[in-house]
Amino acid sequence: MRNALRALVLVALAASPAAAQTTPPPAADILSSGRRTMTAERMRDDEHIVLDGVLDEAVWGRAQHAGEFIMQDPVLGGTPTERTEIRIVFNKDHLYIGATLFDSEPDKLKGNTRKRDEFLSADDRFMWTMDTFLNQQTGYFFEMNPAGLMADALMGPGGTNAREWDGIWNARVLQSAIGWVVEIDIPFRTLAFDPNAPAWGINFQRTVRRKNEELLWTGHQRNQGLRRMATAGLLLGLTDVTQGLGLEVKPYASGNISDAPGRVPAVGRDGEANVGLDVTYNFTPSLRGVATVNTDFAETEVDQRLVNLTRFPLFLPERRAFFLDGATFFDFTNRAFFSRRIGLDGRGQPQRIDVGAKVTGQAGRQDVGALYVRTGDDGGALGEDFLVLRTRRRILRQSYFGALYTGRATRGQPDVDTRHTVGADMRLATQSFFGNKNLDGTAYVLWNSTANGEKDNLSYGMTAFYPNDVWEAGFAFTEVQKNYDPAIGFTPRRGFRQTAPSFYYNPRPFRHRRIRRFSFGAEADLVTDMRNRFVTRGFTLRPFRVELHSGDTAEVNILPQYERLEVDFPISSSITLPAGRDYSFTRYRVAVSTANQRFVALRPRIEWGGFLSGTRREIVLEAGIRPRPGVTINLANEWNHVALAEGTFNTRLHRAIIDTQFSPFMYLVNNIQYDSVSRVLGWQSRFRWIVVPGNDVFFVYTHNWIEDSLDPNQKFRTLDRRGAAKVVYTRRF
Repeated sequence: MRNALRALVLVALAASPAAAQTTPPPAADILSSGRRTMTAERMRDDEHIVLDGVLDEAVWGRAQHAGEFIMQDPVLGGTPTERTEIRIVFNKDHLYIGATLFDSEPDKLKGNTRKRDEFLSADDRFMWTMDTFLNQQTGYFFEMNPAGLMADALMGPGGTNAREWDGIWNARVLQSAIGWVVEIDIPFRTLAFDPNAPAWGINFQRTVRRKNEELLWTGHQRNQGLRRMATAGLLLGLTDVTQGLGLEVKPYASGNISDAPGRVPAVGRDGEANVGLDVTYNFTPSLRGVATVNTDFAETEVDQRLVNLTRFPLFLPERRAFFLDGATFFDFTNRAFFSRRIGLDGRGQPQRIDVGAKVTGQAGRQDVGALYVRTGDDGGALGEDFLVLRTRRRILRQSYFGALYTGRATRGQPDVDTRHTVGADMRLATQSFFGNKNLDGTAYVLWNSTANGEKDNLSYGMTAFYPNDVWEAGFAFTEVQKNYDPAIGFTPRRGFRQTAPSFYYNPRPFRHRRIRRFSFGAEADLVTDMRNRFVTRGFTLRPFRVELHSGDTAEVNILPQYERLEVDFPISSSITLPAGRDYSFTRYRVAVSTANQRFVALRPRIEWGGFLSGTRREIVLEAGIRPRPGVTINLANEWNHVALAEGTFNTRLHRAIIDTQFSPFMYLVNNIQYDSVSRVLGWQSRFRWIVVPGNDVFFVYTHNWIEDSLDPNQKFRTLDRRGAAKVVYTRRF
């Protein structure tokens, strides 16, 4: 592990400008591929864009718009009911997109949400994707709505999507009698790209929400879509652009004060102030390195509570910015690398990170990722060194093969060996199966070191998917041996073989006035031990699902299940089910979802039937309320009544997330949660002000109370509380 930094440097040197050059396909071949094209208009040296949502600069008048969109829904291949014009102009430092989204009823535009990176399931929206390497496997995703919301994501091979990525870009929206206009400024310094590519892949999509109308510039077939870059169009004319020196410096200052009077032992009030620094350098336009010193995650959102009635730990997503930047370059099947194993203890509490560095990007036909993090001794947690190396070599049009290495070393423990994990994977994908169908297959194998050289330390598997309209099918097989334990991975269970087939038929009634699609099908989860004896045999049967043009859906499922307990299962604080028992039971589920654009959108679900040695009734009610633009209230409630032969218990989970969005650049989020298992009531209030993109101010207050059943005069008492502030500044050179 002492050579971790050397490994990072070697990755960077291997991807130096000389090594990063790759011979692109001839421009003539690209242009003759049949893909739709548009050409960016270069600005004159004396021209400037004022970002105001008004496309009145002369260069917009010279730029030709991309051409008409094509309807995907409700009428496949139909003519859009509303017109859209897209133009792109650029200078050496910036790419500008101007989108005019005409609307015959502008007073009916839906643009309630303003918060950065919020999902737009209830609003009109304009989305676009860019394949800046022209490799048809990776790209950038962006979207906006009439209220000016800005959202973005990194797209990786196989459909991976890192929406938590926050690129530095800016935009303005103007609503008027003709509809709405979006004016967008994306600095080339924000993007990694191949300067020798003859074109960029690009695509656009528009949603007219009140009609549930989906319009695409290209790739409108239902087995294609905006994120499938192999069917994107081509953006021509981008030449002589620059990322400047490629250097970005991001200092921050933070302070916090906290105490934990309800913990055992109690922790008195204490505060601290921190300063830190992130430095980013683009070794090439395709490859970037990031170093962080004295990393602080004071601004991180709180995890959502979950009630777990299974025998296995639940997966919680990464939320910390340093690990999310470039995360798609580390993706590996079976979660062999899970960044939440770094800098968080077993209770999810942060551990100090002294220094971290990473290199991500593309070098020739290789995707590369290298990560080193050093944590410090903190609160009883020992300091550790983490190293992750990941590479993928792209082959054919949508395929790759790759490798992964992770290492984890504990400092100050000479009798504890460094833990290693090594793996290889591959993906073979095509959109030309039987002419125009998608077929996607993957395979992987992983090995990890063990303390005493034990065997049975492998995991391997394969998948095959046929994701098309109207038929969908899939098959997955995984084996995880009993001593498989990746040093920086997420493995909820070991010593099993799993087979998971699925098959669905999704017919669409021809031009029905109300019904958009039905769905029928089934999937199975078949798990055996290493002697091929069933431990889980679960089926999800879908006899009926309907989706309406309005966006409302309804679904019925039948869930036959078999479980055999290999170890004792403490399902509640007072009930433990003994090992060796097996159970067969059937459950039933009915779920309804009303369209999100409604003033009040409801998502009720009820599930009932057998459960292990008895019965279980689960009721879930979620609601989204949009009282006015800029305010959203999301409520989630879950009740479980479990009646087993060994005893009866109930669980409750309640959550309220109240977003107050003053503008696309300033918002306050209050997240209140309670669950009856932990008996903890939690509140986080999080304020973010984006002064300008890249410069942020955060204020975060978190307070947890624990339910005190022994004191009738005090139902809840403070468990812990923490207030924090953070200021981030970005300077680019």
